[in-house]
Amino acid sequence: MPIEHDTRVAVIGLGYIGLPTAALIARSGMKVLGVDVTPHVVETVNSGRVHIEEVDLDGLVQGVVARGTLRASLEIEPADVFVIAVPTPVSENHAPDISFVLAAARTIAPVLAAGNVVILESTSPVGTTEAVRDALQALRPDLRMPGTAANGAGNGPDISIAYCPERVLPGRILIELVNNDRCIGGITPRCARKALTFYRRFVRGECITTNARAAEMVKLVENSYRDVNIAFANELSVIADTMGIDVWEVIRLANRHPRVNILQPGPGVGGHCIAVDPWFLVHGDPTNSRIIRTAREVNLAKTDYVVEQASRLIDDHPGAQVACLGLAFKPNIDDFRESPALEVAQRLAKRYGARIRLVEPYAQALPATFDGTGATLIDIDDAIETCGVFVALVDHDVFKSVPLDERSDKAVYDTRGMWPDQPASATPHMALRRAG
Repeated sequence: MPIEHDTRVAVIGLGYIGLPTAALIARSGMKVLGVDVTPHVVETVNSGRVHIEEVDLDGLVQGVVARGTLRASLEIEPADVFVIAVPTPVSENHAPDISFVLAAARTIAPVLAAGNVVILESTSPVGTTEAVRDALQALRPDLRMPGTAANGAGNGPDISIAYCPERVLPGRILIELVNNDRCIGGITPRCARKALTFYRRFVRGECITTNARAAEMVKLVENSYRDVNIAFANELSVIADTMGIDVWEVIRLANRHPRVNILQPGPGVGGHCIAVDPWFLVHGDPTNSRIIRTAREVNLAKTDYVVEQASRLIDDHPGAQVACLGLAFKPNIDDFRESPALEVAQRLAKRYGARIRLVEPYAQALPATFDGTGATLIDIDDAIETCGVFVALVDHDVFKSVPLDERSDKAVYDTRGMWPDQPASATPHMALRRAG
């Protein structure tokens, strides 16, 4: 399959990765159909607008829709390349759920034709790409799938299936989709080469081929590595807190060692990747994934710790309104998936009701989970004027200019180290001001 400007590409799933990917492919000149199950998403994209917040994405989508290289639909159509970018959540017992991936495979099966390329981009447990192959083979026995015996397709062209995970940072998705190296794993070497030809059309970073199972594990390892390192910082912050030591000062000085690079602690770990993907490795080999499991438990426990520390501060100021700064899982984005800040704020709202004021510049309204709590959404200026207690959960840029230094009369629990001028103190109330 030559990858030319008239190549037809179907991207299944128009979320935080699917829509930017579809728009970049369309910008390269290929004809792209974005498929989603949500009518609002389809209508929004077809009008040249976006339903997610991402730097420069709105202008890109508007342009490629206007040029006719991107359109959206609720229905699948024949294509040359199919890119699956759907969610892969975990269940309550942390087991991976690949039902959306398999549903996407069932969606594309009826329109597959010999010579097509199927690429899975969703973060997945090891073996998922082969599960997609098996699902397609069961639905289309007339086509030969990679790594299986020849059947009704004879010796003619077969379907190529590969795995190529994204490795992007929200807020820089368009830049990193183009410039970051890509790891492309094929079920067979031929599958990898076919997918490689496709990605070279719009990726400037180096495209490196391997097998599908290795590529699946690469993605999980990248996010587990970060989770383990964040867990060290979060555990360190609790230890420093109990010892009455300023954790931010400790990390700043320790990082002056040429071979030490401690990350910054926070209220936990969020996002669809780092907070979820390590469980895929734990589920795949629970006996030998001891450090990875412990890191997950440490980061989850940090959220509980923050709730209790914030509650202590709030209880010590019974007449004060409380401003929770930030709900997103990281600064300067509107993504609330697996956000520890959101969980902290929800638990405080359930405990303290109308005393809780939420400040989130990237939200137009509160999530439905706050219904009935009495909590309200306000802006940062209102918070400064009306709230006596501040619980800083996300280091959005707009918060860093808030005057909460040693001269402020606010009681502050800063989980992100945004106000370094606040002094550490041996007294419990002041120590909370600098707690990690």
